[in-house]
Formats: sequence, structure tokens, C-alpha cells
Amino acid sequence: MLRYETLLLAVPEITADEANTLETQLDKTIQDHKGTMLSFERWGKYSLAYPVRKYDYGVYFLTRFEVGLETKDALLEALRTLFAVKYNELIMRHVIVRLDSSASLEYSRPESLEEVPTRDVETFLKENKMTGFLGKSSSAASADLGDSDADDFKDLEQ
Repeated sequence: MLRYETLLLAVPEITADEANTLETQLDKTIQDHKGTMLSFERWGKYSLAYPVRKYDYGVYFLTRFEVGLETKDALLEALRTLFAVKYNELIMRHVIVRLDSSASLEYSRPESLEEVPTRDVETFLKENKMTGFLGKSSSAASADLGDSDADDFKDLEQ
């Protein structure tokens, strides 16, 4: 049996139902060609290095499967056709790679945008030694200007 993996880049608006339908269709196509799907995983939403179909973000899926030597060509062509025709609106890009059958199925992936913890601006500025980067508060700024100029800014402080 030959082992393959397919990395799919889907549109950022893909729903859970569409992802489940995609997984079911992939599994059916692989089984129709006497193969076995080993895994189907949603990696998550990532920022793209350059726009693809005018999208700056995309959702990645990784699937791994095994297929026999005699049906591999037919399966690979069926998968390419499936992505190009049936899932053309959902799948922006795909790549199919043959894996070493003795290699482990473990992999490491970067954190997706959905997994990265959010931080506030003040914390970010302190961690990156950028205090004072955004300027002073309006009351401190008016004190630095002197009395005559401070009157000009009173309406802004309200």
C-alpha cells in the first residue's frame, strides 16, 4: 500500500457541514478506489502569504490515505477532478504528496489564528519595550502645552 497526504486550502467561510460533506466525499472516493482514509483533520484558519482568489485567509485541512499500486493513478485523478469540479467553490488550492510508508504519521503545525491568544495593546507595547509609542494622554498633553494652548483643546477633552 502506498501512503499519501493531501493538504487542502479552503475558503475562510467554509461551514462545519461543508467540511463534513467534504470528508465524507473524500472517504467515499478513496474507498471506491480500494483505498483507506487514515485521517482527516481541520488545521484551522491561517493568514495567507499572498491573496488567493482575493482571500487573505484560508482554512487548511490535512487528509492522509493509503491506496494500492494498481489503483493509485485512478484515485489521484479522481481526487484532482473532485477538487476542480465539485468543490471548486470551496477548495482554493490542494497538493497531494506521496509519503514514506515507514514514516510516522505525526506532524507539527503552527498555531492557527483561532488558537492564538489575544492580547491588549498596552501589554504588547510593554512586552516589546515600546512604552510611550502611542503618545501621552490628553490631560498630560495639555499640561505640556501651557495655559494659552490648553484652552484651544478644552473642547476635545469632553
